[in-house]
Amino acid sequence: MNLVRSRLSIGNLLGQRCRQVSETWSHRGMCNKPQEAKAEPPPTAPAHATPRAGFKIPGYRPSPMDKKILIWSGRFKTPEQIPEIVSFEMIDAARNKVRVKTCYIMMGLTIGACLFMVFLGKRAAGRNESLTTQNMEKKAKWREEVQREREAALALSEKAQ
Repeated sequence: MNLVRSRLSIGNLLGQRCRQVSETWSHRGMCNKPQEAKAEPPPTAPAHATPRAGFKIPGYRPSPMDKKILIWSGRFKTPEQIPEIVSFEMIDAARNKVRVKTCYIMMGLTIGACLFMVFLGKRAAGRNESLTTQNMEKKAKWREEVQREREAALALSEKAQ
């Protein structure tokens, strides 16, 4: 019974919400009138607060890494040309440009490494080398070493008797 009640209440809730949305859309339609925003009074500062300047210079003081990024991105030629305060947009654009250049360099290096591996693999195949033969040779060498150790241990035990 509780399951039925919960489903009915969810259905009523959704139905009411759909009706509200459709009523809102039908009343507003596609009007181009700008919505009037209610003007809020400016907050009053407490008596103990110190007055601050009403403006702040928009910008950002670049760090040494940001200066390097600005130079790498081609915005400036030398660190001396970089102003003391730079806009956020300029820093962001320079970072994005360096990020894209770094991605291109990494893609190029990855493709180059893949081609180099293909070249090395073809050279090894020309010499009839493969991982299977190298693995079998290594295991044969290990078996020989174990056999020698057994023979040496057997010889020591015979001498001791």
